[in-house]
Amino acid sequence: MIPLGKPIEQILGVGALLLLAVGCALVLLPFLSAILWAAVICFSTWPVYRRCERAVGGNKSVAAAMMTLLVALVLVAPFAVVVPTLTDSVSNLLAAVNQVLEQGPPTPPRWVAGLPVIGENLAAYWERLAHNAPAFTVELKKLIGPATDFAVASGAVLGAGLLELGLSVFIAFFFFLHGRRMAAHVRAVGERFAGLRARELLMVVGATVKGVIYGLIGTALAQALLAGIGFWIAGVPQALLLGFLTFILSFLPAGPPIVWGSVVLWFLAQGAVWRSIFVAAWGLLLVSSIDNVIRPYILGKANNLPVLLGLFGLLGGVIAFGFIGIFLGPTLLAVAYSLFREWTMAEVEERGNPTPPSDSD
Repeated sequence: MIPLGKPIEQILGVGALLLLAVGCALVLLPFLSAILWAAVICFSTWPVYRRCERAVGGNKSVAAAMMTLLVALVLVAPFAVVVPTLTDSVSNLLAAVNQVLEQGPPTPPRWVAGLPVIGENLAAYWERLAHNAPAFTVELKKLIGPATDFAVASGAVLGAGLLELGLSVFIAFFFFLHGRRMAAHVRAVGERFAGLRARELLMVVGATVKGVIYGLIGTALAQALLAGIGFWIAGVPQALLLGFLTFILSFLPAGPPIVWGSVVLWFLAQGAVWRSIFVAAWGLLLVSSIDNVIRPYILGKANNLPVLLGLFGLLGGVIAFGFIGIFLGPTLLAVAYSLFREWTMAEVEERGNPTPPSDSD
């Protein structure tokens, strides 16, 4: 007779472990994005934490608290200002729309007719709306409803994202406090799965995370700050909101010029030629120069993420994780892309081919 007790015990034990793992996953799933982003924050700012630790004589709790406060001031505080500003902007937009509905649209400026291809038709359409208030009201209401709904929904998403950012900063405190021990556990698990190659793969992941944080997110924050300052100097209404929009669009190719280019056109429509020239020069020489100089220099050292994957990372990150996915989506795709490149190059080296495939092939 073959004893059946031990195999049954093993099956029950494995089943219990699987149930425990599923239960833990369900419990942690609502906090997954915050945990991942806290880990990214902790890793990318670890050198700064070590300086804080040395400055306070090795007191880990005080150093972790200092770093948490610093991250909150840099990352959470700007968005805490933007969220109520967006709400005020929606109210101002509705008030402006109501005023336009009461007074009717102005006649088109002369430069509209001079636009190539569409200028004459656009000016004629504008003239018809300016002299036909009911038609103008109908056309404007087609845009008001979706735009208002989108703005309100964006405010709600920003509010939830702000709470999630705050939670990630709170979690980062414990990551800073126990970072060395957690890193040792990660290395041990990596060596169990990947063997001797684990350290090399972890170095690739680390370099990629730092490249994305400094090259993509750091550049986006710098562009948003410079754009907001330029809009404020030029006297643009809602400069803070436009700076935040610059931050969002900076993840897309040629995104910031859409914002400051629209401001330039708005100033031209108002007849403020010198202000439009100032915004155009500020956008070209300062805002866009960061994107063209600093970002390629930093990302060039960490397997620059292709444009299409960057776009997928931004949009897919927002869909999967909400507002915090703006940061987390490109980071995760960049890490996966770097690991894939490392794996393919290892395969090429094993086959004896000295020239691994490149992105341009």
